[in-house]
Amino acid sequence: MEMRIELIAVPVTDVDRARDFYASLGWNVDHDQVVDASTRFVQITPPGSACSIAFGQGIAETAPGSLRGIQLVIADADAALALLREKGADVDPAVDEQAWGRFVTFRDPDGNQYTLQQLPEWSASHENAPTS
Repeated sequence: MEMRIELIAVPVTDVDRARDFYASLGWNVDHDQVVDASTRFVQITPPGSACSIAFGQGIAETAPGSLRGIQLVIADADAALALLREKGADVDPAVDEQAWGRFVTFRDPDGNQYTLQQLPEWSASHENAPTS
């Protein structure tokens, strides 16, 4: 049985601020819908990703800023670090160089943490990494 992760709920305090932050990174705003008086659903997808994030009112049950462990594969860690700095993101000061890849860690305005990985050239997965 095939199973794919396609949506991750992200806990945020300010829906508009979160939407604008992710959009400023070039992530696509797929949906922004008020469902009813207690529910607003925003879905955003990173470029090239089959998995989206969702946040809003009545969406996530965890505390804002508590999300950890989401990793995205990128083509160029240096370019990602520069973009995140340009956008004013809370980003670690340098690329973390490891034998298994180059990593950039950033946090959204609420403190939810993401890690971006540039795959090593020797990795079989490197050929399938994003191109931009």
